[in-house]
Amino acid sequence: MRQPTVNTAWKAMLQRLMGFRGLKWGCVQAGVERVSWIISIYLIPVVLVAVTLASLLLWDNLYTSSPDKHLELHVLPQSSGTETVADVQKKLVLIPGKRQYETKLSEVPVWFSFKAPSTPDSASMVELPSRHVLDLACWDGPSLSPLGHTTGSDPAGALVRAKAGFTLKLDRPNQEVICRASFQGPARLTADLWTNEKLDISVQDFHRKSGLLDGGMMVLAIFVLLTALINRQKIYIIFAAWLIVSLRVSATSGGWDLQWLNHEVPQEWLAQGRSVTRAVWGLLTVTLFKALFRDDLKTNRYAILINIAEGLCLALLLAAIILPRSVYLQTMWFVGSTALLLAMVSLISIVLQTRSRVALWYAASLAITLLATLSEILAAAYGIKGLVGTLNTVTAALSSSLLAALAIAEQMYEEHKERLEVQAELEHTYEAMPIGLFTLDLRGRFMSANPALLGMLGTNVLTPGRNAWQQYFSEETWTRLHQLVHNNDEDEMEIRGKRLPGTAESKRFLVKATLARGKIEGSLQDVTEKSRATADLQFLANHDSLTKILNRRGIKQVINSAIEKVPEGGSLSLAYLDLDRFKLINDLFGHGAGDEVLRQVCTRVSGMISRDIQFGRVGGDEFVILFPDTPIALASLMCRGIIDSISTRPYRVGDKAFHVRGSIGLVEISPGMQFNDAMSSADRACRQAKSANGAGLVVYERDALAFQQHEAELKLIALLATSSATDGLYLEMQPIMSLTAPHESLNFEVLLRMRDANGQVVRTDHLIAAGEASGRMGVIDRWVLATTLAWLDKNQLQMQHTKFVCMNLSGASLNDEKFLQDVYATFEQNLHIVGKLCLEITESVALHDVENTRRFVDKVRGYGAKVALDDFGAGYTSFSYLKEFTADLLKIDGSFIVNMNKHPANIAIVEAIVSLAKNLGMKVIAEWAEDNATVQTLTEIGVDYVQGFVVARPQHPDKLLTAESSASFIQDQTLAEYVSLIGKPEQILAQVDLFSEARSVKMH
Repeated sequence: MRQPTVNTAWKAMLQRLMGFRGLKWGCVQAGVERVSWIISIYLIPVVLVAVTLASLLLWDNLYTSSPDKHLELHVLPQSSGTETVADVQKKLVLIPGKRQYETKLSEVPVWFSFKAPSTPDSASMVELPSRHVLDLACWDGPSLSPLGHTTGSDPAGALVRAKAGFTLKLDRPNQEVICRASFQGPARLTADLWTNEKLDISVQDFHRKSGLLDGGMMVLAIFVLLTALINRQKIYIIFAAWLIVSLRVSATSGGWDLQWLNHEVPQEWLAQGRSVTRAVWGLLTVTLFKALFRDDLKTNRYAILINIAEGLCLALLLAAIILPRSVYLQTMWFVGSTALLLAMVSLISIVLQTRSRVALWYAASLAITLLATLSEILAAAYGIKGLVGTLNTVTAALSSSLLAALAIAEQMYEEHKERLEVQAELEHTYEAMPIGLFTLDLRGRFMSANPALLGMLGTNVLTPGRNAWQQYFSEETWTRLHQLVHNNDEDEMEIRGKRLPGTAESKRFLVKATLARGKIEGSLQDVTEKSRATADLQFLANHDSLTKILNRRGIKQVINSAIEKVPEGGSLSLAYLDLDRFKLINDLFGHGAGDEVLRQVCTRVSGMISRDIQFGRVGGDEFVILFPDTPIALASLMCRGIIDSISTRPYRVGDKAFHVRGSIGLVEISPGMQFNDAMSSADRACRQAKSANGAGLVVYERDALAFQQHEAELKLIALLATSSATDGLYLEMQPIMSLTAPHESLNFEVLLRMRDANGQVVRTDHLIAAGEASGRMGVIDRWVLATTLAWLDKNQLQMQHTKFVCMNLSGASLNDEKFLQDVYATFEQNLHIVGKLCLEITESVALHDVENTRRFVDKVRGYGAKVALDDFGAGYTSFSYLKEFTADLLKIDGSFIVNMNKHPANIAIVEAIVSLAKNLGMKVIAEWAEDNATVQTLTEIGVDYVQGFVVARPQHPDKLLTAESSASFIQDQTLAEYVSLIGKPEQILAQVDLFSEARSVKMH
């Protein structure tokens, strides 16, 4: 029994020992790693720097050498091309010697001589270290025999290429040498005496330094180029090119640009290559500047300077290609220095504005380059040495490259820091995003999820075995998600999740997803409340908020859909229900009571119809019922039942009871009928049903006359909207007879008529209604005015007895300023006949805009035309507006004239109107006179003119040309006899006719 206990103890001890040993080994491994890190990061770099400094400062230089002597030069510029060496030798003796000679950009050949003293080494060499030599030839002084020559290509004789210039091998000690040379650029001529050994060391040092510079710059350029390719950054490509071009600039300044990567550059390329290299370097410098500070330049007020500098560099590149080098050098120094100076000013402003270390390093780089360039220009042009010895183009290129590299490194550091900040911000956003973010593998398993998604689906989403998409959504949604990310037909979809334990209903989510790197990246947004609100809004969009039945928009959709589906010969009916005198409930008891009545009405109607029948509210107390697949007879019976249901029982609201009656217009809809046509027809039938003889229900079957009339109105409106609107118009004229001198005047009213395409006469009231509905009354009135004036002008000789011609103007035209201007223009062109025209204005139109009417009346009367007030008494029945403007005629509305003898009140009204008109200086016309007795009464009252069928019906215009007076058209014998007596009174009374001279008229 004790054995298991011992084994257990040993096992526990062994486990503790192994755990201790594992912990100890982990500590040792961490310590070793930390020591290695410290040595690699801190110790080794410090040692390398210390050894490098010691080698530079303390150790001997293996390649240190210097010339034995700087020889004195006797220099004489060439005066003519015919000078011989002997002639020049004599002159050179007289010229004092100097250590060096500056050409100051002069390309005139120079003669110079020097004498080499003896050296311990009998083999002596004289170095002529000018890289600007074009050609060089040397002769022995005593014998004047040639020693060697070169014209820029391989030297010959005793001349040998060395470093940036040439060396001349001497034959003997104290040898005197005479040379002739020509230069291009800022050349400096010197002669240094070397021994062979020292010269070899100096040449090795020269090539070693150029090789180090070539190699270092090329390695740096390649590194930057690889960085550009890996990071896909164009700015590093520009920098790599700039480094290589800077290397070539240094090679040109140092004199080793004759080779490129240990290969000799063709001699004919050198001159123009040097020019192009300088120009390209300037352009790349400005381009790199703009790339580094693109964002800063957008807000910098000196940004225009760098654009100017860029243009100058492009011009300099063009000059390098087309100009000879001698001309280009001066252009380069001026244009290049200006461009660099402008860039420097812009860069300094950026430094001051942003305090950026990138801008500071780049500014230092440009400053060194600018200083070196200016120093070289001063030295070449004026002989001012300045800093040429220490800050020449070679050291400037190296320093500038180093500083520019620091600027790029700083830029990379700032970009790296920005990326880290953005990454941290993205991580924070990912965690704090209120929308769920997720990553799925292609099998539908959650690989990552942010806290918002965990809150939506639960904390077990990432747990193995609980991380399948199908565990939270249906299989169908997984298929839809696959289609979403693979087909790209949609960018989002709405899905319903599975009901989670403890929840009353499933939630709805909006999913957006895309396929990236073999994974599905997406977002999930809980739109449950939004979906519910959207459903409510969709219901409210098509349903009435008060009664919950369809609104106008909803019923329109239903009707249009039903019309599209109704087959030929099928049945479809539409009922328009209007509650009679419902407004009284709202006015007397408030809208709350009215709303409750409406709800109860809808409840009753809904209880009378089946689900297939659609019921909607289109106005305050107006409803529409659609009967699909219902014969008109059956729909009529149902409508009658609805009316009875509405009207028989009272509606109780609180302690009040209301009785409401309904009227219905029922129409049968034909296939292809438009919604608006069906509604207007049903509305018309409903209005007819509301009348006393409608009995609450009026039915229009498919071929009812009302449909035909409505269709004719629509066709008429469409016709008036075309350019052929006036093709069917014509005029008739109805005579107006004077009751004071009936046989002495021929006055009439112009009446508008129209025939349709079939020659049928269109009712004038339908024509006017269509003209107003289509907005074309102005076109019609222009035609009537122009046609009337043209007819009067043509027949004015036969219109001697015509004092006035009446013509109606519609209210729409009188409110159209463009129409009124056209009327005035027409009057201007027809002043000789305008005096016969009398424009009629109805009372309602006159009162619509009194000020506008006054201006129009005054303007028309100013042209000599007359104005009549038409339908007086039938409108607002107010006399007060008469004082607002002056009219010539007043036409009493015919409703007072017809059968006036049967209504004494009408006689009294007419007498009052006549008295008022005469007091205001207006003549009176009574229209609609239908019998002889009416004419006699009007004569006795004192009416001036009468118009009606008893006198004459509307006539063709040609018939008026054959008549002597308006009385000529009378057909009634009794009226003719009465009218004939008007001219034979027992006494003579003086009467004044507004439209003629004063005359004597006999009266009974």
